Amino acid sequence: MAKKKVREVALDILLQIEKNGAYSNLLLNSSIEKNNLDPKDVGLLTEIVYGTIQRKDTLEFFLAPFVKKRNKLAPWVMPLLRMSLYQIVYLDRIPERAAIHEAVEIAKKWGHKGVSGLVNGVLRSIQREGLPSLEEIPDAIERIAISTSHPKWLVEEWTKQYGLDVTKQMCEVNLLPPVPSARINTMMSSVNEMIEELTDAGMEVEKGDLAEDAIVFKSGNIAHTEAFKKGRLSIQDESSMLVARALGVEEGDRILDSCAAPGGKTSHIAELLKGSGQVVSLDLHPHKVKLIREQAKRLHLENVEAKALDARKVREEFEEESFDKILVDAPCSGFGVIRRKPDIKLGKEKKDIQNLSRIQRAILEEIAPFVKKGGKLVYSTCTIEYDENKGVITSFLENHPEFEWDMTLKERLPRPVQELIEDGQVQILPHQFLTDGFYIACLRKKV
Repeated sequence: MAKKKVREVALDILLQIEKNGAYSNLLLNSSIEKNNLDPKDVGLLTEIVYGTIQRKDTLEFFLAPFVKKRNKLAPWVMPLLRMSLYQIVYLDRIPERAAIHEAVEIAKKWGHKGVSGLVNGVLRSIQREGLPSLEEIPDAIERIAISTSHPKWLVEEWTKQYGLDVTKQMCEVNLLPPVPSARINTMMSSVNEMIEELTDAGMEVEKGDLAEDAIVFKSGNIAHTEAFKKGRLSIQDESSMLVARALGVEEGDRILDSCAAPGGKTSHIAELLKGSGQVVSLDLHPHKVKLIREQAKRLHLENVEAKALDARKVREEFEEESFDKILVDAPCSGFGVIRRKPDIKLGKEKKDIQNLSRIQRAILEEIAPFVKKGGKLVYSTCTIEYDENKGVITSFLENHPEFEWDMTLKERLPRPVQELIEDGQVQILPHQFLTDGFYIACLRKKV
């Protein structure tokens, strides 16, 4: 398929994301299927879409001096200019002339002659005059925000929490492509066996740096392996794999995963139970509960019971103190996974964090009575916001004297993470291990 088609598909996806707030990963998958793209073109499409979203604010800064009266332009013109400039600035293997030519051809097809002339003129002017310098932005926070394409309010928040240097490191890491990792189903294989098998199949894999069940793919597609299809491994980030370990799963336990979809942590807990006990897995949406069941089936896990239920209504289904351990992997802003989902940065405001914090507190309040005395309650998020993490748990402990920090958490997490543990909680930042940013807190219900 001609590259023009790939770029048109990319532009269509970018427009839908801007107009409807659609998720890039879902749109990419459906667009690849709908347009029957050649596998060699899928990589380019993915690169253009993710890259343009990831660098949106930087590209806007570069374009600003060259585009006047943008409010009079058709809605597709700026996304076309951004994705074309992304190719020129960041993709070495694409000649500038090819990126400009394809942009002009799309503009001719989608608009009138004046628009194609504007697109050509803007891109040629940048080629001739060069880009404005990011270093000339005087304010340090604004410079980080624009150069790494993060919302300024978010950079300000992180700077208050972590300082300017750490914030800069996190923002820069968020621009790097994530390294795919997988969790071995230890009921069926060992890490060493899986590495040998996948290496023999021509893939480049190695042991993970953090999680003991993890392998990292340097080349090869995890989802296309026979091992994945047969349930011997699951796609999961290494920091996310630490959550089930934090629970201290013991054979025979009855465990509640209260916000479980799509089921990665549920299935890990079930694997650690080695076929014993039970994992009760809840999600608000029936179609997401279906995903949990499908995952359990693929992994040959028979100790998972998935239900469609709001975690704030558990008393409708269960008796108090009926679970040995409970996981609250709470709905959150997702700012720890920006590398994987760059569109998370788009359109969020500080009030969204405050709203999420209220939901997180409500879930914990509802769930707390269902932990047995002496049992564990693990709270986790894939974000790095204080108000969604330490702030939530600090408030919970103040109102629930029957819970205390589980000081044994350090014994269950890997050595690289142990030095980050404070009381019974750990905040993993994206730049520390090049994994997702994650927060894990482990509490114990007093006997």
